[in-house]
Amino acid sequence: MSFTIIIPSRFGSTRLPGKALLDIAGKPMVQRVYEQSCQSNADEVLVATDDPRIAEVVTGFGGQVVMTSAEHPSGTDRLQEVVSKKQYSDKHVVVNVQGDEPLIPPAVINQVAENLLSQPNAGIATLCERITDPLDILNPNAVKVVRNQQGFAQIFSRAPLPWLRSWPDLSTIHSDSDLSELYALPANDNIQWHRHIGIYAYRVEVLNQFVAWPMSPGEQAESLEQLRALDNGVQIHCEEASGSLPSGIDTMEDLERVRAMFTSEKTL
Repeated sequence: MSFTIIIPSRFGSTRLPGKALLDIAGKPMVQRVYEQSCQSNADEVLVATDDPRIAEVVTGFGGQVVMTSAEHPSGTDRLQEVVSKKQYSDKHVVVNVQGDEPLIPPAVINQVAENLLSQPNAGIATLCERITDPLDILNPNAVKVVRNQQGFAQIFSRAPLPWLRSWPDLSTIHSDSDLSELYALPANDNIQWHRHIGIYAYRVEVLNQFVAWPMSPGEQAESLEQLRALDNGVQIHCEEASGSLPSGIDTMEDLERVRAMFTSEKTL
C-alpha cells in the first residue's frame, strides 16, 4: 500500500486563532497531528501551509513542509497545489488529514487509503459511522450520507436523509418541546442512518480535475465540497469506519478537553 498524507495547516482561525501552534501537553497541535499520521502506513507525511511560523515549527521537529499560496479558497485547493509541486502520478493516492485532529487514529487513515486503493472505479474514498442518537438525524452539522449496495455515496446532505414516510411532519419534531416525539419515532430494521466522517483519500487525477470545476449548485446550497465531485460524475466510495474518530478542535472547550486527555494518559 503506497500513499501520501497531506495535512493542510493555516494559522488563521476565526474561533481559535493560531490553533495549529497551540500547546497540547508540551507539543504544538500540528506536531501531534503529524506524529499520529506518521504512525500510519503512509510513505510520506507533509504539512501544507502558507504561514512561515507553522513552517518553522514543523521543520523544527523534523517534519516535512510544502509552502503554498495564501489565496486558496479551500483545503482541497491547497492539496492540489502540493500534488502539482510534488509531480505525483495521476494514480497516486493522497489522504487529507485535517490539521486540528490530534487524536486521529492511524488505523482510520490506513482504512480510507486502503478503501480507495481497493476500488478502481472510485476517484475519492471517505468514511462514515452509524447514527445512534436520533437528534443527529436532524442536526445540520451532522452531515448524512446515503450509499448504494456497493458502498458508493449517492448523496451527502445536512438534511435528515433518508426520511421515513411514516414519520410526522418535520416542523413538529423540530420543536424542543417535542423531543420525546423524536425519540419515539418508529425504527425501520432495513434502514440505517450514517454520519459522514470528513477524512478523504483522493487520486491525484481527481484532485486536478476538482479544482478546475466551478462550484456546483448542490455544493453552494449545502456548503459541502464533496457534492462538486458527485455532481461531476466522480464515484465516492464510503465505508463504515473501523473505529471512532474523535472530533476535531474548533473551540477553547475542545482544546481543554483534548489537553486533559493527554494529561491523564501521562499520569497512567
